[in-house]
Amino acid sequence: MRLPDPFYSAGDHVAIDLPGARAVFTTRHGGFSSGPYESLNLGRFTDDDPETVERNRAALADELGITFTYSRQVHGSSVLRVSEQSPEDRAIAEADGHATALRGIGPMVLTADCLPIAIAGAGAVATVHAGWRGLAAGVVAEGVAAVRELGGEDPITAAIGPGAGPCCYEVGDEVHAAFASHGDHARRGQNLDLKTIASIELEAAGVHTVHDVSLCTICCELFYSHRRERGVTGRQAGVAWLT
Repeated sequence: MRLPDPFYSAGDHVAIDLPGARAVFTTRHGGFSSGPYESLNLGRFTDDDPETVERNRAALADELGITFTYSRQVHGSSVLRVSEQSPEDRAIAEADGHATALRGIGPMVLTADCLPIAIAGAGAVATVHAGWRGLAAGVVAEGVAAVRELGGEDPITAAIGPGAGPCCYEVGDEVHAAFASHGDHARRGQNLDLKTIASIELEAAGVHTVHDVSLCTICCELFYSHRRERGVTGRQAGVAWLT
């Protein structure tokens, strides 16, 4: 897997160093699931064996040396501020992002075509789950605001992980209409460019540098894809933590 700088391979996964932080975007390799969920399925809300999913999550947490915080994602704009050492208590909360200034805690989002985005400034870090609905709702700006609120210092940097690319992500006119204000940058014929939209939103929120790994989950079989697999698939993760 050829990665653009400053991304690099970290075992089976993709990593990047951000100001005072590190982000990892997992692939579908390195776990214990089978069938359409092979092998590192991290999604609890799939039809995979729940014990195997928990085994996959535990193996990843051990590999990275952190504790995850996560929630039930609803394609909205809520970003939880994690301020105490009990992230597991938040597992049933509805949110599409997490931010923290605590060390040893890794805000994690799960995707299978939506974008996982890591946002960091020295002192705080966040991850957000950004599909077209979340982007339209303002989840990117909320993620940046959360990093600043928790003490993240400029320059704020973001990394866009693997997600549906403009090469493959065809949508209807009603979805394109939601991003009409972004002009031609958001559109490639009938395809939507989520990554460019996210970059525009990040820069508008004051992010100094935006890195895009430029990997499409629909056409790259290293990753789970809801669209390619017609809904029967696993979930990969985007996770970031303070270093």
